[in-house]
Amino acid sequence: MTPNTLKTEQKQELIASLINEGEKDQAIQLLNEWAIQTSFNEVIFSILEPMLINWGKLWMQGKLSLAHGYISGKVAEEFYLLAANDPEFKSSSGKIKGTVILGNAEDDFHPLGRRLVRIYAQAAGWNIIDLGTDVPSEVFIEKAIENNADIIAISAMMFTTAKNILKVRQDIDKNGLSEKIKLAVGGAVFKLRPELVSEIGGDGTVDTAIDSPDLFDRLINQLKIRN
Repeated sequence: MTPNTLKTEQKQELIASLINEGEKDQAIQLLNEWAIQTSFNEVIFSILEPMLINWGKLWMQGKLSLAHGYISGKVAEEFYLLAANDPEFKSSSGKIKGTVILGNAEDDFHPLGRRLVRIYAQAAGWNIIDLGTDVPSEVFIEKAIENNADIIAISAMMFTTAKNILKVRQDIDKNGLSEKIKLAVGGAVFKLRPELVSEIGGDGTVDTAIDSPDLFDRLINQLKIRN
């Protein structure tokens, strides 16, 4: 049986095996071949996304190494970039739901979760402006105003960097933006300390990157109700 004649579950297992072996480029090549045969949407939502959900669960259980988590994120990120250049994939996303300014909190240099949020949110129809790692509060605010953003989404892995998000909350309020911009937060520390979300002024969080589009949907609906 060749890779092109495998069933969906077998394709998922093959990609997971390649990632487990560190064969990032081969995994991306296979995904691209399958996308050419069917569509990028089909591959993302029936093969790549379910596999990443499973790997996310393994990560939460401590059964996935940092290296494997990084490679899976890179595979998803690079394949999504290929998909984004496909006209059929773009048109399937429909109307842009809103704009999200995304970044890691100041002093936070853990990009994997943020990258996965970008991938899933873009696929769900959100305009994502990714500022990268170690983003100061003033940059989040500046870019949010500049792009008329609906949501600022900040990732932090540790308690020390999560505390820096409080400055973003304060700057949102100080600039009179609390009725216009929602603050979404995420990262491992918020799973361990759920109370931290309200302590640093977050408007909401989710446990996994794949759930981020649902969170963004809820937050923008809250803005619409208010306005």
